[in-house]
Amino acid sequence: MTRPRRELSGETKRGAPAAGAAAGKRICVAQIGAPHGVRGDVRLKAFTEEPAALARYGGLESEDGGRLFEIERLRADRDRLIAHFRGVDDRNAALALTHARLYVPRERLPAIEEKDQFYHADLIGLVVWDASGKPIGSVAAVHNFGAGDVIEMRPADGGPTVLLPFTRAVFPLVDVEEGRLVADLPAGVLGNESADSPEAR
Repeated sequence: MTRPRRELSGETKRGAPAAGAAAGKRICVAQIGAPHGVRGDVRLKAFTEEPAALARYGGLESEDGGRLFEIERLRADRDRLIAHFRGVDDRNAALALTHARLYVPRERLPAIEEKDQFYHADLIGLVVWDASGKPIGSVAAVHNFGAGDVIEMRPADGGPTVLLPFTRAVFPLVDVEEGRLVADLPAGVLGNESADSPEAR
């Protein structure tokens, strides 16, 4: 069973880049798409569990933090959102925002009460331990390519990062407060072998 996530649900519910791991950091909650019409409206891809919640988080920050976007209008249009930001009043201004990612401070988001649900940003940077208590890496990123959440782990010994499914089977323990995950890695990952393999005998 895939471990559920609730990112605002940043990459999030549909896979959004997270900008930080702790309070005081930011979470990507949306990305601006193409202009819609000629009066400055834009298509908006939400990374929140509830897309309409974007309008409740106050000003949305640009990726570099240099610009604040205030949503004046937000509506659903089939499977997407149409948004109008204050000060963006024509198609050219809207076109200049295409692909821009929008962020909110982590502390502005509601607390998660459900067990086994996490903001992606809270997982970034956590230390990954194996079942014997040895630190084997850290969480570099969280992705979703359409088949469930994937942890990108940076091995403690160096080398390329490793992609691991974020499931209970692979990560039986996630302790955000303690800053760690316990992983039961499949055979062959990081050179480890299962106890039943010929190499382990």
